[in-house]
Amino acid sequence: MAGIEKIVVITKKTPLEELIERFNSRSQARFYLEHMGVSFEEYAQAHEAYARAVQRLQAALPSGVKSQFIERGFLPTFQFGERDLVVTIGPDGLVINTAKYLTHQPILAVNPDPARVDGVLIPFTISEVARRLPQVLAGQIQLRRVSMVKAELNDGQALYGVNDLFIGPRTHVSARYFIQHGKKQESQSSSGIIVSTGAGSTGWLQSIVTGAVSVARGFANSSLASPQPEAYRLDWEAKDLYFTVREPFTSKTSQATIVFGRLKPGEFLQITSQMPDYGVIFSDGIEKDFIAFNSGTVAKVGLADRKANLVAPAPKIDGRFTRNARIPR
Repeated sequence: MAGIEKIVVITKKTPLEELIERFNSRSQARFYLEHMGVSFEEYAQAHEAYARAVQRLQAALPSGVKSQFIERGFLPTFQFGERDLVVTIGPDGLVINTAKYLTHQPILAVNPDPARVDGVLIPFTISEVARRLPQVLAGQIQLRRVSMVKAELNDGQALYGVNDLFIGPRTHVSARYFIQHGKKQESQSSSGIIVSTGAGSTGWLQSIVTGAVSVARGFANSSLASPQPEAYRLDWEAKDLYFTVREPFTSKTSQATIVFGRLKPGEFLQITSQMPDYGVIFSDGIEKDFIAFNSGTVAKVGLADRKANLVAPAPKIDGRFTRNARIPR
């Protein structure tokens, strides 16, 4: 079976399950939502649609291959095997959250509810799984290799991101650090730094660009045009990264000349923390899964040495599937 020994399915809690955990019962969750003027039925319907999709996925798993289901919250401590096939069933964020904990294992991303899930990173619906899984296990697979960003610290720790990394304060205070890009270097005070990949170039980065242009337009009382996303969008496989400094502040001790740039292959940002006990680095918007970035810690940020491997719909050549990627034996 092309070297695959186990299928690991990654699930996530639904918003209704999270509310039930918060309020201890379904009835209390319902009371809370209705008291706030929010429809409980929408939460219930979304929950039921997800539960049905998980059941259908479980039924589609081949009996001859070991399988295991784990919830997203266990990802930071779960040990994936070298020959695992990872199946995510959830929104795009679940794919991103999962990918950074893998090395080379392929991800088969399944959209459990196309009516509610955008599925930008998710090429397969639940109805396709029963047909697609045997093809993947037989090696009839094409992978889309998505570039990642990596922050490596001088204490040996490292953190990967599929969309972006945030380097800055864990609360709404100013981040203080020393930044170096190429031959330029300076001390800065800001709300933090975002380093975006190709996959993330139309995510957080787009929000920063939109806000910056709107503020500049307002103060200049001009018709300054916002750049179209195509102007800064990178391919998922791109080897370049963007970095942006959020809300840089100039003072006697802080400058703001290194606020935006593009990191080419082999280029890095070097950032030295000057935050006594509140500096953090986290990826892909998951604030709880962070590494500390306090005074004296140096982060080297650049293109990661590994990629996220997403199973893509395989094109056919002369009626046969291509076989350009296999799981290591």
